[in-house]
Amino acid sequence: MIEQLPEAFLQYIWKTKLFYTHQLFTTQKIPITLLNIGIHNHQTGPDFLHAKIKIGEALWMGHVEIHRKASDWLAHQHQHDENYDLVILHVVYENDIEIKRTNHTPIPTLCLKGKIPKNVIQNYWRLYNNQHWIPCQEQILSDRVTQFRYQAWLDRLVVERLEYKTHSIQQSLNENKNDWEQSFYKSLARSLGAKVNANAFERLADSLPLKILQKHSDQLCQLEALLLGQAGLLDKNFKEEYPKKLQKEYRHLQKKYKLQKLLSTSWQFGKIRPAAYPTIRMAQLALLLQQEKGLFSKIINCKTIKQFQELFKVQLLGYWKTHYRLDECSKERSKSLGRACLQTILINSIVPFLFVYGKRMDDESYKDLALKLLESIPSEKNSILNRWNQLGFSAPSAYTSQALLELKNSYCNQKRCTECAIGNRLIRKKISLVRS
Repeated sequence: MIEQLPEAFLQYIWKTKLFYTHQLFTTQKIPITLLNIGIHNHQTGPDFLHAKIKIGEALWMGHVEIHRKASDWLAHQHQHDENYDLVILHVVYENDIEIKRTNHTPIPTLCLKGKIPKNVIQNYWRLYNNQHWIPCQEQILSDRVTQFRYQAWLDRLVVERLEYKTHSIQQSLNENKNDWEQSFYKSLARSLGAKVNANAFERLADSLPLKILQKHSDQLCQLEALLLGQAGLLDKNFKEEYPKKLQKEYRHLQKKYKLQKLLSTSWQFGKIRPAAYPTIRMAQLALLLQQEKGLFSKIINCKTIKQFQELFKVQLLGYWKTHYRLDECSKERSKSLGRACLQTILINSIVPFLFVYGKRMDDESYKDLALKLLESIPSEKNSILNRWNQLGFSAPSAYTSQALLELKNSYCNQKRCTECAIGNRLIRKKISLVRS
C-alpha cells in the first residue's frame, strides 16, 4: 500500500515538510540543504516554483518536480518539455531510473522512501481508504478540533464557496457586457427554480432577455404571457379565458421578437409543493419585475434583511388566487414568496452578487454586508446538514451551513483530506520529525 502513495499526498508532504529534513542526500550521495521549498503551483508546469536549495557546495534556484516513481517523468512526457529544464530537484518516493533534462544533464534526485514518519502514512490511509460519510468520521468524534481552528476553517470555507458561486456571475457579467440587471435576473430566475427546476429557469432567462420584459413592465398580463409562453407552457387547447388570453398575447410577442421557446417537458411538477410550481414562480417573477423596476440597483442600496424582504414581497392576485397550474382550478390560497424561497434567493443570488459587486467596485463594505447577511439568515435544512448535526456540527446560521456544505462537497467527497484543516490535523496526529 505504501508504494501506491498518490502524487498529491507526496506534494502535501513536501509542502508541509512532513518528512525528516536533516541529513538529506541526493541519490548520488550529495548533501541537500532546503532553504526554500518553493511555491505550490496549481497550474501546468513543475509542482513547486522558485525553490532555493543548496546541493553540495552549489546554491540552486529553480523548480521542484514531485513524482511517485522517477520514471513518471517519462510517462508524463517531461523529457520533451523545456519548461522542466529549470527543475533543480526531482523528489520521488521510488527512484527507479535516472532522469535528465532536454540537454541530457542529470537532474539531482531526492528519494523520500524511509523519510516519511510511518504514523503520517498510516493516518493518511486511515482517512483515504474508509467508506464513511466523511473520511474522518471515526476520529472526529473522539478528537474534536479546537474551536479556534474550527472557526478559522469555516471562515475560509465560506469565502471559498462564495468565490465558487461568483465565478459564474463574473462569467455572466462578461457575456452581458457588465449588465448587472440582466445577470441578476438570470441568477434570480435560477433561484426561483430551486433545485428541481433551476437549470430550466436559467435557460428560460437566457432565451428571454430582461430588456424584452422591461418593454412590457407596465402590463402584467404580457409579462406573464412572455414567461409562460417562452417556457412552452401555453401550448394547449385551454378551456379557461385567462390562459387563452395569455396564449394570444404570447403568439403576438413571440412573432414580434422572434423568440425560440423551451419545450414544456423542461419543467418538473412532481415531488414539489404546489406553491413552488414553475407556473407560480413565473407569475411571481412577472409581478416582481412589474413592481420593482431596476431591481439590482435597489438591491445594492439595501442594508438589512428586512429591507431585502420588503423588496421581494409579492402577492399573487386575480387568476392565480385559485390556480397553481393553468386551466386547473383549486381552492383559493394566498401565494407569496415564502420564507424558504426568500432564503434561497438571499443565499444563492443576493449574497454572491453583493460579494462580486464589492470586488468589482473595490468596495469592501459590500463584501462585508454579504457575509453579515449569511450570519443573519437561518441555516438551510437538507440531508447533508442533518448528517453534520448528527456528528456534532450544528449550523446556527447560513454562514455555518454554507461552510459545511462546501466542506462536504468540495473536500470530504473528493477525499481532499490533506487540504482540509481538520484532515491535516488528524494526519499530523502523534508524529515526531525528530529521529531517536
